[in-house]
Amino acid sequence: MEHRIVGPGPYRATKLWNETVELFRARMPLRKHRCRFKTYEHCFAAAEAVDWLHELLRNSQNFGPEVTRKQTVQLLKKFLKNHVIEDIKGKWGQEDFEDNRHLYRFPPSSPLKPYPKKPLYQRDVIKFPEWNDPPPGTSQENIPVRPIVMNSEMWFKRHSIAIGEVPACRLVHRRQLTEANVEEIWRSTTLSHLQKILGLDSLEEVLNVKLVNSKYIIHNVYSVSKQGVVILDDKSKELPHWVLSAMKCLANWPNCSDWKQPMYLGFEKDVFKTIADYYGHLKEPLLTFHLFDAFVSVLGLLQKEKMAIEAFQICCLLLPPENRRKLQLLMRMMARICLNKEMPPLCDGFGTRTLMVQTFSRCILCSKDEVDLDELLAARLVTFLMDNYQEILKVPLALQTSIEERVAHLRRVQIKYPGADMDITLSAPSFCRQISPEEFEYQRAYGSQEPLTALLEEVIADAKLSNKEKKKKLKQFQKSYPEVYQERFPTPESEALLFPEKPKPKPQLFMWALRKPFQPFQRTRSFRM
Repeated sequence: MEHRIVGPGPYRATKLWNETVELFRARMPLRKHRCRFKTYEHCFAAAEAVDWLHELLRNSQNFGPEVTRKQTVQLLKKFLKNHVIEDIKGKWGQEDFEDNRHLYRFPPSSPLKPYPKKPLYQRDVIKFPEWNDPPPGTSQENIPVRPIVMNSEMWFKRHSIAIGEVPACRLVHRRQLTEANVEEIWRSTTLSHLQKILGLDSLEEVLNVKLVNSKYIIHNVYSVSKQGVVILDDKSKELPHWVLSAMKCLANWPNCSDWKQPMYLGFEKDVFKTIADYYGHLKEPLLTFHLFDAFVSVLGLLQKEKMAIEAFQICCLLLPPENRRKLQLLMRMMARICLNKEMPPLCDGFGTRTLMVQTFSRCILCSKDEVDLDELLAARLVTFLMDNYQEILKVPLALQTSIEERVAHLRRVQIKYPGADMDITLSAPSFCRQISPEEFEYQRAYGSQEPLTALLEEVIADAKLSNKEKKKKLKQFQKSYPEVYQERFPTPESEALLFPEKPKPKPQLFMWALRKPFQPFQRTRSFRM
């Protein structure tokens, strides 16, 4: 008896309804029952259905353990009205289901609810001013184009910074951001963050982005007290003073002894009833009708608590400031009452936490059109809000910083130096053209070799270089580009032709070399006797 987790996305309430109907019809135990001397096969008693479905909803991660038996009975009433079940006589269409021994059965077919088709809303995109935007009323077609002449003076201007000489510069301002520009930045960035967290391709099926008021977002971020509660400019939209006083009394119980109010038995119950009556008669829930699908979609992230808190933070920024303020004060009171162990019981039949959820869930989240699971979804959301209201109703700092930095960047001036693309008008940019695979392979193989071949020929033909210098340069070229060098000089003989050897002069023959070598004087024998 497991409930599949339905993640965030459009039509989540309808998906949950169909999932619950399928599980109930497939797994609800059926057996033989006897009523008024008649036997009925394959049916179940109302109390049996309440027991089984209540256990299913409590164990489901889509709804949670906060689901009460009363809410289960309300859901079965809707099952009867929508012909998911019928009584043993085949009657259906009325919400007269009660927690008793009355017998019910499944009809032969129970069509699931189709997904509603909502119109896709297209939002108008406001173009932000760029650096080089021309003033309004001018046309780029009539601007004369002066060709670029890159002389030595222009080159020096462009590269003077690299050699340490910084010329005079001037500041170029964007066209001033209008209030509409800033509001659109807040609106578009906030919605973009929400879409990214929910993991959706578009928010169009979750909320009507045209109804998102950027002024509400900015007010909810900056117009807050030290406690983080929204401060309203229009005091007529404030909570009535008697409601605010009653909420302070219960939130600070038993520290209301300073009040000059009569205390009697059951005083706290009357105060609580006063608050509940005021919130119960609101014309619209605090989370508004048009944000119902957005908040229900975020409920699919409760398994990832950090992401769910961040998504709820952004959704609560979209609320009107008066709704956000009322929600902040209400959630703070509810959380404090639940944590206050000295608070007397406010209801004999429910615990304090369950009472808070059941009393205020409908005034916090509710659909304008009838949604069959809105009560269970509202209870699930209010429970999570009570446990994390301090984080959820806080301004997301990362989002605020991101938007402020973007606005500051758009307002920042740009520094331009003389000659750095300011004194000339650039020609039209060139565009790429498609080439054949054969041409690509040829360019890849020979495109870079042609300039190198030309450079090698220039070295070879340079008559100003001595043979020693030329050999040195050719040796360096051979080491750096062996393929180009090998193509030019495929054999050692071709390389030798570049430097022909000079004939060596024959040694001169001297006359004395033809004579006999000098003989040392040999002493002869004297003829003297």
